[in-house]
Amino acid sequence: MEKLVLTGLFPEEITERLSIPQSFRGKQIFKWISSHATDFSQMTNLSKEFREELEQKAVIRSSKVNLVLKDPDGTVKLQIKLFDGLFIETVLLTDKNGRKTACVSCQAGCAMKCAFCQTGTLGLARNLTAGEIIEEFMYLEEEAGTLDNIVFMGMGEPMMNLSEIRKAIAFLSSPDGRNLSERRITLSTCGIIKGIYDLANNGPHIRLAVSLTTADEILRQKLMPVQSGNPLPELKKAIGYYAQKTGKRVTLEAALFHDTNTTDESARQFIDFAKGIDVNINLIPWNPIDTLPFTEPEQKECKDFVRKLESAGLNVTLRTRRGRTIKGACGQLGKTDKD
Repeated sequence: MEKLVLTGLFPEEITERLSIPQSFRGKQIFKWISSHATDFSQMTNLSKEFREELEQKAVIRSSKVNLVLKDPDGTVKLQIKLFDGLFIETVLLTDKNGRKTACVSCQAGCAMKCAFCQTGTLGLARNLTAGEIIEEFMYLEEEAGTLDNIVFMGMGEPMMNLSEIRKAIAFLSSPDGRNLSERRITLSTCGIIKGIYDLANNGPHIRLAVSLTTADEILRQKLMPVQSGNPLPELKKAIGYYAQKTGKRVTLEAALFHDTNTTDESARQFIDFAKGIDVNINLIPWNPIDTLPFTEPEQKECKDFVRKLESAGLNVTLRTRRGRTIKGACGQLGKTDKD
């Protein structure tokens, strides 16, 4: 008999799937899983006999940490082996104020083929389950202590796995479990318009980030093939709708490349796109990937681009690059191969 994986299941699902007659038992098990129990022997408010029965029928997690890498700047990257032998990567980021953020993956690989992203070169192996996503968060907390935020910015396009992400968020934000506030959760998309409307209309109303990269339609098509089915005018409408519907300011993200999307014309197009919608702007100097044909921007180039956007009244942040020595920085996540 194949054992049932419990991480990602809610109390009522646990009792139903394991045919447990007492409903309160499901809540007890759920609380233990949310509190980082990794073995049934740790569930001390359950009888020894019941724990042994659970051991026969179920496992708490389906994945395991295969490798831990640490950058001098405090960034931690975990390589996680999934039940079917695939690998994903997940990253812990610590800011200058000591706030800790889990940057989790939602897919093994990615189908979006963004030209500047390591993950985009891999193709898509499969979507992750809610349980696998939750396990990433749990492993990072066990490595670094209580985390403050979670961002769906790792491997994969979240809007292509929204049902499992919704379930993972419901699990992590449950008052009976981890109780992570939805205000501390951000989803980053490359611009799937249908998904933005779905999230706006059906929730959860978490923070939204959109990887714009450039507001030049021709250049964006070359850099981000998603552009062909998600044109910029319609994307702008969707972003405005999300901000209005949720009352939350949307973040526009852009990886900056030398002499590519940092020109005066690039700034003008970016300003025009951002005009009239409630947005913050996060700029990220591109992190080098040996196999890709781009060049890092110079520091002055980045600062000049920031100044151009700010002069138009936009709220701009130039992000500090973290995790580069362990290939844990934005766009550098990569391994999905089996052993």
